[in-house]
Amino acid sequence: MHTVSAQNLCLAYGDRDILNGASFTMDSSSRIALAGANGSGKSTLMKLTSGLIEPDSGSVQVSRGTVISYLPQSLELRSSSSLYEEAQRAFFRLHDVAKRKEHIEHRLALPDQDASRTAALIREHDEFQELLLHAGYYDRDRTIYAVLQGLGFTKTDLHRPCREFSGGWQMRISLAKILLESPDFLLLDEPTNYLDIEARLWLHRYLADFNGGVMVVSHDKQFLDDTCSEVFSVFNASLTRFTGKWSSFEQFQREEEARIRKAHALQQQEIKRIEQFIERFRYKDSKAPQVQSRVKYLEKLERIELPAHLHRISFSFPDAPRSGREVLSLHEVGRSYGENNVLSSFSLDIRRGDTVAVTGKNGAGKSTLMRIIAGIDDEHTGEKKTGTGVRIGYYRQDFEDELRGTRSIYDEVAAHVETSLIPSLRGYLGAFLFHGDDIYKPLDVLSGGEKSRVQLVKLLLQPTNLLILDEPTNHLDMMSKEILLEALSSYTGTMVFVSHDLAFIRELADR
Repeated sequence: MHTVSAQNLCLAYGDRDILNGASFTMDSSSRIALAGANGSGKSTLMKLTSGLIEPDSGSVQVSRGTVISYLPQSLELRSSSSLYEEAQRAFFRLHDVAKRKEHIEHRLALPDQDASRTAALIREHDEFQELLLHAGYYDRDRTIYAVLQGLGFTKTDLHRPCREFSGGWQMRISLAKILLESPDFLLLDEPTNYLDIEARLWLHRYLADFNGGVMVVSHDKQFLDDTCSEVFSVFNASLTRFTGKWSSFEQFQREEEARIRKAHALQQQEIKRIEQFIERFRYKDSKAPQVQSRVKYLEKLERIELPAHLHRISFSFPDAPRSGREVLSLHEVGRSYGENNVLSSFSLDIRRGDTVAVTGKNGAGKSTLMRIIAGIDDEHTGEKKTGTGVRIGYYRQDFEDELRGTRSIYDEVAAHVETSLIPSLRGYLGAFLFHGDDIYKPLDVLSGGEKSRVQLVKLLLQPTNLLILDEPTNHLDMMSKEILLEALSSYTGTMVFVSHDLAFIRELADR
């Protein structure tokens, strides 16, 4: 049986511990959900497990011949290869094995072989043959078609260049390649972000039949409940194992958070009572021993700290500048990529104060529409009119290349907002769960969810009155989604957004 064993993993960025003493073991039966707030270290743990990065201390031991495949949160394919050619690349490792097996067959055909050497070659040949059979190498075309079809691709898609597909479909291509690699362990970071309901159900069935270990990060509660049988919680740089379904873990977590809140509130009451006593009798000689005793007590008291994600900060973003009543109009708009007609005779009128949700399957043209409205894509037919005083803010799916380098979160946001907002910047960042020294984290070390929050707070602090949001909830955990919803609900401008999150749409959209 293949195993992965991590012992005392430690990793820090600057003076912030990401993981401190994390240990765990996975085998072929493992079905693990990773829990933790954005930026808590879930993606880091996966990268350590897959060998993409090295820990500061500790080790990851992998049994001989084990193959680990890792799907990152975001990945853009700029390849000119067709979908089918890209899927074939998943078998690159096995192509090499097939060549080695063929080489052994040629050697075995040579006359006058040494008996012991012949026996060794036969054993090696049998190992390679077993590996190829187990991975379905000889039946790979059928497997490729089955996986691509399960993820929503059609036969007509097979010969399309990968770069023609939308961001959501490109992530499906990456997921398909990971599944087709036939690894011993699958590490999937947000695999459900760009999947519709049908594709999510197919992936659940695939993982149920998968003969290997699985570790997954997802904010789809039902998917986790259906797929995983244990939870690894990453909190305050520590890793804790919980045996049971995701829903049971959430109930346990709610009870634990309630206990911490209650203990914190009681301690704060006690501290306040003691501080009032000290302040009242500080200058009375007759009370000096009691005052001194209480001062020492407070100095030695181990304070109960509320976790950062339990701090909720009230905030109000700046009002949007006023625009004209007619914000934007599209008339008979069309857009094609080669022979692929994405939009045809599309018309839409948006008025001041509208909150419009755009829905549809991946590849239906949602992101194309967002780019046209935002003025990024002007290679369309038809007519587009933008109203008086309209100032557009655009959140696109593939923004990660904008958030790279060693600049801190604070400096990145400060560089994109008006000077008058700088004094309040800490408060705005705190409202989006960047507390304390977190605001000085460099962009390069941020998780996908943290980068999303940075991009969103930058956008909401700019003087815009038409927000164009393309999948703003992707990569966000439950708490971050609630905060974003609160911010957008109080937004005074006009909004057009794309989302697959039905609860988010119901709460926000009026069209």
